[in-house]
Order: sequence, then C-alpha cells, then structure tokens
Amino acid sequence: MFDKRKSGDTGETDVRPEPVHKTEVPLAKLSEQRFTQHPGVSAVIGKTIKITGDITGDEDLIIEGRVEGTVDLKSNNVMIGESGYVQADVTANVVRIDGEVKGDVKGIEKVIISKSGRVRGNVTAPRVTLEDGAKFQGSIDMDPSDSAKGMPAKASPHTPMIKPAEVSNSANK
Repeated sequence: MFDKRKSGDTGETDVRPEPVHKTEVPLAKLSEQRFTQHPGVSAVIGKTIKITGDITGDEDLIIEGRVEGTVDLKSNNVMIGESGYVQADVTANVVRIDGEVKGDVKGIEKVIISKSGRVRGNVTAPRVTLEDGAKFQGSIDMDPSDSAKGMPAKASPHTPMIKPAEVSNSANK
C-alpha cells in the first residue's frame, strides 16, 4: 500500500501512497449495467429528451426520455428506464422494460417486464419474464421458431388435433 524507502542517511522514511485508479461513474444504475452486454458502450436518451422517428444503430440503448416512432436494434439490447415512455414498436436482442411502452415489443433472445414496467401491445420472444407487479395488456408469442422467422404461428398438418370432449373423457378414465 505504501512505498517505504529510506531517504539518505537521515533515517527518515519516505511514505508515498499508491496511485489511485479512477473508475468511471456509470450513467446507468448497476442493474442497468448488468443488463448490457458491453457496459459503458450504451447510448442514453435522457429524461428531458424527446425523439420522434426511427432509431437504429449498433450499440445498446437506455431510454429514460420519450420516444415515438420505431426502435430497431436487433443485434443490441434496449432498456426502457423507469422514467422512459416509448410509443413505438421496439425490436432488440434483449428488451428490458422498467418504464412504459405502447407498441409491439420483439426480443430476439428475451423480453423482461419489471415490476415497474407497463406494456400495452404484443410481445414476441422465445423467453418472456413478467415480474410480480408488472402491468401488461396484449398478447405474448413465445414460439422461438416462429418469432425467429417473423412469421405467425401455424398448426402443423402432422400435429393431431385434440378435441375438448376427448380431453375430458380421457381424464375420467
């Protein structure tokens, strides 16, 4: 911790503290930093910013302000912070919603709606997490094969159809 050296013949000890390494203060909270694949490489739309139009890019995005239009970051992550309001369709690798979204949300990997999150729209992702207290109105499609193709789910011609009467009869046996 300290560099102790004798200086000259005086017997004095030269005490020098080790250099202090400054760490960057993250713009986002620790949970937000864990959310991103590349901490420190995120664009932030601040609380007082309003954007109308299409958002595309090659970095993670944290939205604390207001966005109207579309957000298309398929290879990156999008987080809508608690103060964020998005009236847009959102497509990203991972989407975390702590604020409010009015529009369809598509997660290539997953969608997380936290306890403070509010979503009015359809969610499509192979994995969806709705935390206790989250508010959601819409539909959820978790069929990974169809969401990856961007196609609606179809019944396979080889899948046998079970009629409700058959289910109730088999349950009584």
